Amino acid sequence: MKFDYLFKNVTVIDGSGGAQYRADVAVQGERIAQIAPSISESAHHEIDGTGRVLAPGFIDVHTHDDINVIRMPEYLPKISQGITTVIVGNCGISAATATMKGAVPDPMNLLGEAEQFVYPTVAAYAEAVEQAKPAVNVGTLIGHTALRNNHMDDLFRAATPDEISAMREQLRLALEQGGLGLSTGLAYATAFHSTTEEVMALAEELAAGKGIYTTHLRSEFEPILDALDEAFSIGRHGKVPVVVSHHKCAGAKNWGRTVETLKLFDKVRQQQDVSCDCYPYSASSSTLDLKQITEDFDIIITWSEPHPEVAGQSLKQIAESWAMTLVEAGKLLMPAGAIYYNMDEQDVRRVLSYPVTMVGSDGLPNDPMPHPRLWGAFPRVLGHYSRDEKLFPLTVAVHKMTGMSAARFQLAERGLVKCGYFADLVMFDPETVRDVASFSHPQQPAAGIEAVMVNGVMSYGRDKQVIGRAGRFLRR
Repeated sequence: MKFDYLFKNVTVIDGSGGAQYRADVAVQGERIAQIAPSISESAHHEIDGTGRVLAPGFIDVHTHDDINVIRMPEYLPKISQGITTVIVGNCGISAATATMKGAVPDPMNLLGEAEQFVYPTVAAYAEAVEQAKPAVNVGTLIGHTALRNNHMDDLFRAATPDEISAMREQLRLALEQGGLGLSTGLAYATAFHSTTEEVMALAEELAAGKGIYTTHLRSEFEPILDALDEAFSIGRHGKVPVVVSHHKCAGAKNWGRTVETLKLFDKVRQQQDVSCDCYPYSASSSTLDLKQITEDFDIIITWSEPHPEVAGQSLKQIAESWAMTLVEAGKLLMPAGAIYYNMDEQDVRRVLSYPVTMVGSDGLPNDPMPHPRLWGAFPRVLGHYSRDEKLFPLTVAVHKMTGMSAARFQLAERGLVKCGYFADLVMFDPETVRDVASFSHPQQPAAGIEAVMVNGVMSYGRDKQVIGRAGRFLRR
């Protein structure tokens, strides 16, 4: 028998968190066919992996790529990092199940324009993904804010019992069609007025369909412990796992408090299934929020509808040139996007190295000046934090990006280098892998990613071009 691909002499880091080992790995069709110390059979394509690591393709558990994977199916920002699967629909905003009656509410405008929301069901979204055949696999959560926007005439209030009932019905159908779970973005004004009981009622739909609850907490600032308590109580009520999105302690007054938050995680984990994801940077990125404007740290404007000319400038520079306060300038810039230098590096390290933390990029693909995490998050963990800073071994880094994530989101037969599993694979040079994307030049592919395979199709190579597209929609 002749294999399709044979990786020779690779160092396998299999995604389980276990020790690395030397082996040959053969791929036949869409699956891993054989793993052995030496494979003598021939292959149509033989790849010498001496000095290289072969790992499962990385799973980006926190993205806002919902519409972009369909509009730009080559999707270079992700495949170039070794990412083979993206989870979309985070922070309460999903393209799947969303219908727009008028202007796109904040923060759903991060995903696209009104005319691009054309997926009223998960089935419609799944079909669009399958037709576009993106370079990466796609799984979707269902956004709470999307459901609210479908069934409410005013997002700045709590939902009525009838509206909650309508949202539940739509969520139930979405889960039946393969949605992975429910996400919330309770910090955003469009969801902030929802009560804990509203979210609990929706969470009741998750247990039957074995869904997951992910949340952008109601606050990542001073009230963070209360916000975590709320998230965990929603999980308990719904009897479902909880993932805290991009866990951080934001704002200068909050720096250092991950000691407290992770202690709470430790305590709660003894009774229920809770975890988190994070991106490996001490700056965040989102829409410009007047509540977050402060003089305590720098805020860079990435885009502004009324003033596109200021993209890339700091809010402080803009306010000074306009001879006004930061908040006054912020009001004139809206709607806009911003990068907030609002975290402490020690907090980032603490969360990233926490045992149940997964890696997610949280990149915003429609920003003209995106945060570098869109292109650099995963190689930054491998190169900067694991190799250079020695925060944790490479086997742990890979586990946080693969096996742990696949298990958490129930992605069957993915996330491990294992016989019979789908051949989602990345080969990289552990000595040179690093993030090249920077805040000043964010749109740059990583160094050291040498081959990326999705469902057995070679999709990205050393010339930094997309050479294959074999992504699929992944149902729960």
